[in-house]
Amino acid sequence: MESYRTVKGYGETALEINKSKFIVQVNRAISVQDAIDYIGTVKKKHWDATHNCSAFIIGSHGQQQKADDDGEPAGTAGIPILETLKKNKITDAVIVVTRYFGGIKLGTGGLIRAYGKMAALGLQAAGILERIPHTYFILKANYDLLGIVEHYLHSNNYIIKKKDFAEQVTIHVLAEKNRENFLCQTITDLTSGQVTLSVAGIQYVDKPLNI
Repeated sequence: MESYRTVKGYGETALEINKSKFIVQVNRAISVQDAIDYIGTVKKKHWDATHNCSAFIIGSHGQQQKADDDGEPAGTAGIPILETLKKNKITDAVIVVTRYFGGIKLGTGGLIRAYGKMAALGLQAAGILERIPHTYFILKANYDLLGIVEHYLHSNNYIIKKKDFAEQVTIHVLAEKNRENFLCQTITDLTSGQVTLSVAGIQYVDKPLNI
């Protein structure tokens, strides 16, 4: 599992360009069907629009991609939207740009710029984050070792999800993939092997980004 970028969630904004009204709506989609369904929802909402152009990229490596010009000249709408997703290295996301024609033709270059600009504004409205895989560790320690273990974890910016208190203290910790071996070795050394560590799986941690 590797880090990847996606949108935080839903985002929408509108802009008038040469008397045409453009509305962009962005959302996360974790499958092709999610993206198709979302595009259908937007088309139903804006059934009276001149065009509802769209693009999506799905998969941690962007394996599944599609662009739709929805009646605009070929390559002037869906592709600029798709290229905006690619440029920002975004996946698991869908963008729909709705256009209400205002009577002034934009030409090929104008359309490409308009749809690309709206896609970029949509990503800004939705927000971008990086999803970073972490190994989920469960640490079990006696109470007299809690202070030492917590101090190390806090000092080295490991993520403590929660703590359970019973006969022993159970600490749920997230460690970035490239730090997991160091965590295990250091905890073992600090406690002379008196803390048990087990792996409970992999969990993503989301880090907001500015674009």
